[in-house]
Amino acid sequence: MSRIFHVSLLLLLSAWCRAQKPYHELYRPGFHFSPKEKWMNDPNGMVRYDGVYHLFFQYYPNDIVWGPMHWGHATSKDLVHWQQQPIALYPDSIGYIFSGSAVIDSNNTLGVGARAMVAIFTQHDPEGEKRHTNNFQNQSLAYSLDNGTTFTKYPGNPVLKNPGITDFRDPSVSWFPRTRRWIMTLATKDRISFYSSPDLKDWTKESEFGEGIGSHGGVWECPNLFPLVRTEHEREKTYWILIVSNNPGGPNFGSGTQYFIGQWDGHVFKPQDTVTRWIDYGPDDYAGVTWSNTGRRRIFLGWMSNWEYATTVPTATWRNAMTIPRNLFLEETGGRLYVASKPAPEVYKLSRHTTALTHLTVDSTRNLTNVLQDTAGRYILNIRGAADESVDFVFSSAAGEKLIFGYNPNKNQYWIDRSGAGNVNFHPGFGSTYTAPRLSDNNNLDLEFVMDRSSLEVFADNGVTVMTAVYFSRAPMIRLRVNTTNVYVIKKLTLMKLASIW
Repeated sequence: MSRIFHVSLLLLLSAWCRAQKPYHELYRPGFHFSPKEKWMNDPNGMVRYDGVYHLFFQYYPNDIVWGPMHWGHATSKDLVHWQQQPIALYPDSIGYIFSGSAVIDSNNTLGVGARAMVAIFTQHDPEGEKRHTNNFQNQSLAYSLDNGTTFTKYPGNPVLKNPGITDFRDPSVSWFPRTRRWIMTLATKDRISFYSSPDLKDWTKESEFGEGIGSHGGVWECPNLFPLVRTEHEREKTYWILIVSNNPGGPNFGSGTQYFIGQWDGHVFKPQDTVTRWIDYGPDDYAGVTWSNTGRRRIFLGWMSNWEYATTVPTATWRNAMTIPRNLFLEETGGRLYVASKPAPEVYKLSRHTTALTHLTVDSTRNLTNVLQDTAGRYILNIRGAADESVDFVFSSAAGEKLIFGYNPNKNQYWIDRSGAGNVNFHPGFGSTYTAPRLSDNNNLDLEFVMDRSSLEVFADNGVTVMTAVYFSRAPMIRLRVNTTNVYVIKKLTLMKLASIW
């Protein structure tokens, strides 16, 4: 009888979710981009053009599970308020439209018009894959002369044909002024291949990177090569960052995104070391890349999910969201250089109220629920305190669900436990605990919790360690308790209540 009741309850809940107003459904994030309906995964073709940020993304308009890939499209003037546009690219006789990038062809190298927006993407031939050929993924172009509203596919597609590699995909293209050539960073099975072109049409292979380096738990995909400038000894020094997603093979479970720091001369990427570093140690930040045409600012966005369970998360009309946009920068700690990330400043502009408290002495008996009241589960919470004792921050809902972020100084480790944070039964590995190393040697913890209706992003120690995790609670996480061995002094607490973008 209880099983029948449980199934009936799930059916009623599913029907209720489908009946909800778009962007107001159960689990819908309040300030993260998600599609109005249907399936979404990797961000693609992110480019800024005449003050507008374009976000293209892997999209299947006919179901809430992965299918023949299109490029969905959304635009924003401020990186937080998004308007979903008509589908930008549809599959054709060459294949599905897989991941890629977009550039502004300021010098008209393609010859279709000055400042054309050019999309470069993988076309995946499903019939070729069924025949077990090794050339079913090739690179193609499309261009827009109306600010990304409509695209025309290049008649000479594909412009870079597969030489016989099973995985030959996800082109990230950028202009390299020193050689006056376009550089394509391409995922080729278990490594990255670099190509160059004067006109986006004719490509020459330059080099390869990655054999025996980094994490190889799964296929390499979604690369991104870009410079970051850092001031050292009162002089600016440019480093080149190579982002590579790995599925599976992440730092905890399933998907993950690693990066390498080095130098690029237009032909070869030379890493400064072979240490494996991760953009995000949580389970739910994958396939992230950065916007092009943003000057020296580098803005990152990831797919806030994991291929282990992305097709089974319990949403009814739409599936998956993006992370918040994040500013990337270089930070040195412990004698090593890392790519750190912080919420883009535009996110803070959603604040509708800020509270600041200092010198709070707390223990497991003191409840800080009043701090999070009236947030609807949408807030940014900054906490600064000592790093010499264990401390757990227990976020909970009115339904008793718990999401815990903790720090263990003996292991020098952060962790997230979402086993009690609501619905975890849709996948056997979802309700787990995920760990991340504390990389900073600072005497104080500096924690920034970005909480939305169904996600937590933690930026620790000025963003050197980052963790992202989604969860599916019946009610928002608006209660807070601090667990510690004795007492814990919060030196400063700042809370921003955030408005919904919808």
